[in-house]
Amino acid sequence: MKRLVLFTFALTLMFSVNAQIETPAPSPAAKIEQVVGLTDVTIDYSRPSMRDRAIFGNLVPYGKVWRTGANARTKVTFSNDVTVDGKELKAGTYAIFTIPEAKSWDVIFYTDYQGGGAPAELDDSKIAARLKADVYPIEMDIQTFTISIDDITNNSAVIGMMWEKTYVGVEFKVPTDKTVSASIESAMAGPSANDYYAAAVYHFQEGKDINQAKEWMDKAMSMSKEPRFWQLRQQSLIYAKAGDKKEAIKIAKKSLAAAKEANNADYIKMNEDSLKEWGAK
Repeated sequence: MKRLVLFTFALTLMFSVNAQIETPAPSPAAKIEQVVGLTDVTIDYSRPSMRDRAIFGNLVPYGKVWRTGANARTKVTFSNDVTVDGKELKAGTYAIFTIPEAKSWDVIFYTDYQGGGAPAELDDSKIAARLKADVYPIEMDIQTFTISIDDITNNSAVIGMMWEKTYVGVEFKVPTDKTVSASIESAMAGPSANDYYAAAVYHFQEGKDINQAKEWMDKAMSMSKEPRFWQLRQQSLIYAKAGDKKEAIKIAKKSLAAAKEANNADYIKMNEDSLKEWGAK
């Protein structure tokens, strides 16, 4: 019995030691991060190698859905909406599945990116975009499956896939011009009501130039169609600190009425306390 216990302990120790040995992954993980225009693009995938095997039409059969790598599904993430072959892909993460053929591949962006391999059957409702991409032969073997982001411009780039003597590229377009144009229009139009309001409140809270805070707050209120009770509250405090108690009382009464309409007990009390402090009648 004693020998059996010792033998069991020895086996346990041996397997425990073996479990601590690390070896290289057959298909190591890789991650690409690239900014295209103003869009962040990330691709996570695993990289199988040829190892003297014939790949396309053999290890990777023609006409069947391939996970486009190894291990977990290959994933691409876009920080902004993009277009692929004229189809819009919303910002987010997608699995990239492919159906290789000798002269072209079907490339599929699939909303269900979780999981370890391609599904037995594709669910049409999960196909965000599907397109055909030509196969370009390469003279030398690419031993390890490689995904790249190439031909980068301000408005587009190409997701390239290479293995064996095959290259396939998929162009995607990013909304850089739309984003920059909107930013230019906004900047040329000058600060918004929110910008003036934030600057005024900051000056007031930090004890900076109160007259400047008052000027900015007036500008913010004039640009706001219906100032909210908390905005009016800040305006009344700025006026009071600037020494204009009469106008502060008038504004605080507006804030109080709006707070009562919104049933906001906190702002009702704060305005009532201030009105009492400022000698309102």
